[in-house]
Amino acid sequence: MNYRYVGRSGLRVSPICLGTMGFGTWSDKKESMRILDAAYDAGINFYDTAEIYPIPPSSELAGLTEAILGEWIKTKPRDSIILATKVAGAASGWLIPPVRYGLTAIDRHHIERGIEGSLKRLGTDYIDLYQIHWPDTVVPIAESMAALDRLVTAGKVRYLGTSNDSAYGLTKAKLVSRYESLSEFQSIQNNFSLLNRRFFDELSTVCRKENVSLLPYSPLGGGVLSGKYQNNKFPPNTRFKEYIEDGSSRQKKMAQRFVNEATLASAAEYIKIAAQVGISPVTLATAWSMHWDFVASSIIGVRSVDQLPDIVAALEVTLEKEILKLCDEVHKKYLYPMG
Repeated sequence: MNYRYVGRSGLRVSPICLGTMGFGTWSDKKESMRILDAAYDAGINFYDTAEIYPIPPSSELAGLTEAILGEWIKTKPRDSIILATKVAGAASGWLIPPVRYGLTAIDRHHIERGIEGSLKRLGTDYIDLYQIHWPDTVVPIAESMAALDRLVTAGKVRYLGTSNDSAYGLTKAKLVSRYESLSEFQSIQNNFSLLNRRFFDELSTVCRKENVSLLPYSPLGGGVLSGKYQNNKFPPNTRFKEYIEDGSSRQKKMAQRFVNEATLASAAEYIKIAAQVGISPVTLATAWSMHWDFVASSIIGVRSVDQLPDIVAALEVTLEKEILKLCDEVHKKYLYPMG
């Protein structure tokens, strides 16, 4: 395995990270354990979760994913695993978290409550990478970084990261931490795929200049790049079928953003390119997301263990310049299909 460093940290991670947001809902406990074992056997050492998982978020199930992951971790040497989790973002953001009565903030109180709950459910005494799930636009970033730094000083957390952040937010956090001699963000976890190249607009420059690693989520475009939604089909047991039929208004909007005329047309072109290379479109999409110098590890998710092989196959794929150029031409044809 060609491990990569996360930022300027001591974390050496596999280029693929197993995301677990559906463990406990989309995948029952038994299947979740099978997926975890298969990923570990394939050489994946990096696992990402959050205190509000599984999704869709609910107060009844929040924390279940961490508990499942924690039970599995006990079957493996702890030091062989790089474990990442997240504290819920501020209730003033894009989602009211189903924890702490929806009153969350990225302040000392909620950060300390968050880490204690995660450590207990995960059955460990430290987290390798502790991340803000989404930013707080009210609490000053200096207060947030000071609270996070205390976790590092206490040995409960090794390194820090952010998620769903902007170029301004990441840069401001880095500057504040540097001036105040606090622990800095080593990673940012944002949406990035063949269907969503927005990260190139500004954030890739920040990552390169500030030595921050991107941990892309949704490298398969929510499954759209696999081809499963082609011809506007919504197969059973898929995220966007569930969102369209039974989801909240936010989830319905998300489904429309991921599955639309432009994304499906783009996916059709990428499927042709994958066939030209002789690989699965899932392998192509995963390999593309891993290709970039600012990416440490691409976060993938599966509902069943049989979805894993095409993803893991990307570890053996290096995309030639000609293939990258073909992908770029699709992007120029369908510019920013997710908006």
